[in-house]
Amino acid sequence: MIQAIISKLMTFDDFLKWKPENGHYELHNGVIVEMQTTGKHEEVVEFLQTELTLETRRLQLSYRFPRNALVKSPSQETGYLPDILVVKGDALVLEPLWEKSSTITQGSSIPLIIEVVSTNWRDDYAHKMIDYEALGIPEYWIVDYLGLGGSRYIGSPKQPTLSVYQLVDGEYQIKLFRGDERVESLVFSEFNLTAKQIFNGG
Repeated sequence: MIQAIISKLMTFDDFLKWKPENGHYELHNGVIVEMQTTGKHEEVVEFLQTELTLETRRLQLSYRFPRNALVKSPSQETGYLPDILVVKGDALVLEPLWEKSSTITQGSSIPLIIEVVSTNWRDDYAHKMIDYEALGIPEYWIVDYLGLGGSRYIGSPKQPTLSVYQLVDGEYQIKLFRGDERVESLVFSEFNLTAKQIFNGG
């Protein structure tokens, strides 16, 4: 990730007005951050989104997968652009910023959110996890296909790990999946992929 060159802190409303159509940007505590990804990162995201879309159709769920929607943090001038965002189709009419700026403000609209780690793992494991928990998003996955996260999050020795955070009594409980372990999800209860399959992008 690299920070865009903006000399002053920005409010979330001003960020929405500024944000160009092309490029991937987030706002972290008033600072604009340009998101830079790798080819492998894109392969993992594309594979996983395709599999979840197929699962949604198979189970006839009313989920949508907006590619460029922001998720606004509840407490600060912060908005994230998740790698994969699963939203309830019927909840979008209740989202005040959806029509004008494709922004989600309510955790109840989001059954699942996924971040794929490629460089700055601290954002995914710390800042985003805390904010997604505060929003009340029921499930959050961190797909760390290179095993970059801190050992306090993924253990030691470090290895590729998929972390599933599930909201229980307002706090995330964590399950770690590696290798040939099948990823367990409450949102997609019949999901049948292993961590390794996801890390390999199929």
